[in-house]
Amino acid sequence: MTDDARERIQRLLVTGDNRLKQGVAIEKVRETYEEALAVAREAGLEDAIRPLVEVRLADLERLARESPPPAPPAA
Repeated sequence: MTDDARERIQRLLVTGDNRLKQGVAIEKVRETYEEALAVAREAGLEDAIRPLVEVRLADLERLARESPPPAPPAA
């Protein structure tokens, strides 16, 4: 179980990172990271994974504050 959980957590973290690089909506990226944390919690790995997720979530918060608002659609 733990190996499967570790693989799933790693896949979710990488997916979140890739989504962020590709410009996917920050909320979708956040959901991916939070899912990784939930999987870690269920597998008893939360203490090891939480710091990794917290760093990523803090980066998302910083990006959300720095990002300009979306441009209005062309008329």
